[in-house]
Amino acid sequence: MEAVRLVTGLLVTFAALVLSLQLSTARSAFDSANRNRSLYAAELARLDQCLRNLGPNLAPTRQILSRYVAAVIASTWPAEPAPSVAGMPDTRRMSVRGEDAVLAGMLNEVGLAIDTTAPAPDLSPVLQRCRADYARVQESRWAVIEDTNGPQSGLFLGIISFWLALVFLSFGLQVPRRRVSGIVLAIGVVSVASVMFVIVDLALPYQGLFGIRSLAMREALADMSR
Repeated sequence: MEAVRLVTGLLVTFAALVLSLQLSTARSAFDSANRNRSLYAAELARLDQCLRNLGPNLAPTRQILSRYVAAVIASTWPAEPAPSVAGMPDTRRMSVRGEDAVLAGMLNEVGLAIDTTAPAPDLSPVLQRCRADYARVQESRWAVIEDTNGPQSGLFLGIISFWLALVFLSFGLQVPRRRVSGIVLAIGVVSVASVMFVIVDLALPYQGLFGIRSLAMREALADMSR
């Protein structure tokens, strides 16, 4: 019996370490995804302002950018009300994860318009800033796309869940058959299950209870409409 308790204690120690590391990793990844989304929204708004500074010739390009931002909001947060922007594409079949060809094409149109613009000589520095802003938007876009994949592996979480089930099974075999012991064991199961829920939920940054909100992107779109 002493050997069983020793093995159980070892399993509990390892379980506590693994859960704490997984929770820390999931929280760090979620915070990084939140920062990347806010940075992406700010860079989109800055690119729009730069295009505005180039003059009315870039007004059609700014409209494409506004439609792009509206489509990103509608496709990333389908449960929220979609923005009302004329000419935005149908987002019902767009996936929350990964790159979408339609959205990539719209952003590419913006880049081509910037590259083919021939502004007045006094606006050449502004054009250079717009090109730099566009490059930063593309970098942030890929960072946001990668964030949607999450840091956790489904197989790994399944193994951890199976391992924890074995730990509590060993507890159940050792504790006395009393009501208080059963209540304490149930509290432990609920506590660990809640930690697993938080880990899984944080691994889906745009879904679930703790999902990233669309406020930053909506503020960027509102700034473009002014």
